[in-house]
Amino acid sequence: MSVSDEHADDGHGEHHLPATEDWPHGFGEASWWPFVTAIGGSGIYVSAALLVLSMGENALVSQTVGAGAMAGSVGLFLVGIYGWLYHAFVSDFWERGTDYHSDKTLKFAMLLFLGSEIATFGAGFVYYFIVRGGEVWAQAAVPEVFGSLVIVNTLILIASSVTLHYSHIALRNGNRSRFLKLLGTTLLLGIVFIGGQVYEYYEFIVHKGFSIGGGIYGSAFYGLTGLHGLHVTMGAVLLGIVFVRAYYGQYSAERHTSVSTASMYWHFVDIVWIFLVVVLYMGANLV
Repeated sequence: MSVSDEHADDGHGEHHLPATEDWPHGFGEASWWPFVTAIGGSGIYVSAALLVLSMGENALVSQTVGAGAMAGSVGLFLVGIYGWLYHAFVSDFWERGTDYHSDKTLKFAMLLFLGSEIATFGAGFVYYFIVRGGEVWAQAAVPEVFGSLVIVNTLILIASSVTLHYSHIALRNGNRSRFLKLLGTTLLLGIVFIGGQVYEYYEFIVHKGFSIGGGIYGSAFYGLTGLHGLHVTMGAVLLGIVFVRAYYGQYSAERHTSVSTASMYWHFVDIVWIFLVVVLYMGANLV
């Protein structure tokens, strides 16, 4: 056996792109899942543009095209996220525990990811405040969007953070039954919140005629709340994976890294929602 063959056998050879037979696992950083996720994410923005172009009397494309592209892009994005999270949180740690170093690494990686998310939402808020303070706002059509539904939805999301927090505490205290019940409650509340936001969109678009093509406020409202809704959906997928692992006894008082990182993400989207309610819902009609 040659020296080059020895290097290839012990895994220290050159990195390569994943082959067809690697799908969907990939090897190391050559996994296909980040690529699939990126394609789905970019498709969401393209689909949003198609939906805007499908509105009005002089629509350039059919609304069916925009809606179909959006559904397909969101589906592809969620599939990519699921595969990525599965191999990051489940496959790699299915048979072995997380030691001190991997625990710190995953938490630090989540902090870096949340930092990029703060920049993403921050850019959206900056855009909103710029147009909010400009002359164009005087001609903007701003409907009344703050009502009982958003209050109930907000209470549901806050409650989900509370149940997740105490679920994590129960796990740390070795109470597996309470941990599972509260974690399942958190996941259910998250799904109810997503359903509430979909219903809110239906009411606004169908009954009030308020859509993303309804001017500067409409684009800001649906852009920011839609981005947040997508993040909550991602969080629900993540919590679903954690719940399945919890059901099969993958966590303990000493082994809970995935629960910690998922909690960090979920609490983040809750805080962002509170900002959205204050700025977009309550503050939109203030002079």
